[in-house]
Amino acid sequence: MPLWLDPRPLVLGSRSSARRDMLAAVGIPVELAPADIDERGIEARAGTLTPGEAAVLLAREKARVAGAKLVGQVVVGADQTLALGGRRFSKARDRAAARETLRALSGKTHELHSAVAVSLDGRVVFSAVDVARMTVRSLSDRFIDAYLDEAGEGVRASVGVYQLEKLGVQLFEKIEGDHFTILGMPLFALLGFLRREGRLAS
Repeated sequence: MPLWLDPRPLVLGSRSSARRDMLAAVGIPVELAPADIDERGIEARAGTLTPGEAAVLLAREKARVAGAKLVGQVVVGADQTLALGGRRFSKARDRAAARETLRALSGKTHELHSAVAVSLDGRVVFSAVDVARMTVRSLSDRFIDAYLDEAGEGVRASVGVYQLEKLGVQLFEKIEGDHFTILGMPLFALLGFLRREGRLAS
């Protein structure tokens, strides 16, 4: 008997290869249906939000938009926010912005909030958020440039300019939190929901 009990694959409202691979690795068939939303506009309309609240709001909106025209399929949205004290970070638009993010995080501990949401028939039925505390070691300018050279453009898809499953692990001296939360979503919370709903074998 397969672990995934739904006759159709889970739909991931994201272009994230890390999230897709995470779900596929635990036996869940996945198809991608990226939700194109105005993240900054949604946050602005929502008013003052904590980083965790912002991650949940965006994950829910991605799940809702991606699932709006799908009937009966499980649709997942996910989002991450990075906060260093009162400062929030977005994905780096170019190499200069990526370098500036790494300089700002160097030698400090930041919080990475990861949220996941599930929609069915366009209605959000579940959401959860988790946080990891991540301490970046002191980085020299030489290291930052070498890291960006070797890591390539892909790291700009990560809000913190790191992909922990790859070269990004070299940025850190200490990590407190769940591995899956750091990679892109609180996977244990999602799996628990899917089991309770009878979509996964229990």
